[in-house]
Amino acid sequence: MSALTLDIFWYIIVITALIFYTVLDGFDLGVGCLHLFTQEDRDRRVFLNSIGPVWDGNEVWLVIVGGALFAGFPNAFATIFSSFYVFAMLLVFGLIFRAVSIEFRSKEPSHRWRRGWDIAFSLASILIAFGTGLVLGNLVQGIPLDSHQDFTGNFLNFVRPYPILFGIATIALCSMHGAIYLSMKTEGALHETLKRWVQRCIRIFLALFILLTIATFYVAPYMATRLMAFPLLFVLPLAALVLIFFIPKFIRQGKSGSAFLCSCGSIALFLTLFPIGTFPILVRSSIDPSNFSVTIANSASSPLTLKILALMVFIGVPLVLLYGIYIYRVFRGKVRLDDHSY
Repeated sequence: MSALTLDIFWYIIVITALIFYTVLDGFDLGVGCLHLFTQEDRDRRVFLNSIGPVWDGNEVWLVIVGGALFAGFPNAFATIFSSFYVFAMLLVFGLIFRAVSIEFRSKEPSHRWRRGWDIAFSLASILIAFGTGLVLGNLVQGIPLDSHQDFTGNFLNFVRPYPILFGIATIALCSMHGAIYLSMKTEGALHETLKRWVQRCIRIFLALFILLTIATFYVAPYMATRLMAFPLLFVLPLAALVLIFFIPKFIRQGKSGSAFLCSCGSIALFLTLFPIGTFPILVRSSIDPSNFSVTIANSASSPLTLKILALMVFIGVPLVLLYGIYIYRVFRGKVRLDDHSY
């Protein structure tokens, strides 16, 4: 493969890993976002046990995203993590507390003990979902980078209305995804309650998605340039919306698995719009997008490095996929609590 082809290949790997992380860890985060909306201890235990066997494996894709950026696009990695340093630390903080909350929550029967970890688990999940959306929103709108690709702004540059709206929409998306996943993993009265939650989450997300789309055309009109140049690409968001509209029908028919697959497909299609709109820019400069932005070409590693990394991808990623398929197959079906449950 030529150097340019290697650059694009590795970019596709980064985006693919990001999509897998969003789809898989998205329902974990959604379960956390919804965790405090149920008051019964048993229901909260069902929530935790629905994701207990899979949440840590889902986060492997986040490691792949970070590792791929670090090795394949070191300049982009340096710019992103130095610019978003505070948010990166908050993300790590949230990931740690979410993991600790899952493991520690049911170690003691004390109501105060469990309530405290419930709050920590939910807030950490909301923080991760919101922070992820905030970072993506800032990457779309652009951040102040100078000619050396150094961040020249301050913390207030990140908390603008558009990225905040992006973060809120991400919480709504994860909540919808999590509610659908929980409806697939539960039964009885809790299952009936979650069917109603799915309807509400879908309505909230669609309202925020429409608002975010309008805001994107106003704040970052360049995101629609490639769609306008290739109208066939409009099939992607339309297909995503069609999949979402099928979800309530599958839920009513008792086909929660099909509804969950529709949710996974819609998220993957929605997220595909991000690289379509931003390509070939990795970090957009709001000062001079044409000359100061971090792109695939000016941030990629050497061709030899990319070739070695490609070999590692061909070996490692299939193993991660096989592990994921195996775990989901072993722990398929409804959640039933026992003495070994969280």
